[in-house]
Amino acid sequence: MGEKLTTYDPAEDLASDEAVAAFMAEAFETNDAGFIAHALGIVARAKGMTEIAKETGLSREQLYRSFSERGNPTLKTTLAVMKALGISLTPRMTPTANRA
Repeated sequence: MGEKLTTYDPAEDLASDEAVAAFMAEAFETNDAGFIAHALGIVARAKGMTEIAKETGLSREQLYRSFSERGNPTLKTTLAVMKALGISLTPRMTPTANRA
């Protein structure tokens, strides 16, 4: 008799602020806009998409679509969701060889 496998949902492991912060830090390290957007969608699901929709004034359907693996959210939508999730970005300069 074979084992029954279930689909892993990373949202289930994001129960603490520390877990969310680590998850998002890893996403931002990829510098992949699509991956970062999808990661934000996973965090939004973990926190409750209905609540995020209420806080942002966006529909749940729009949020699911925007932050799906193939979604392409606007900067305005991304910032609204980040604010609702309590996620912020802190700008910092990184060393580059091409600075004048």
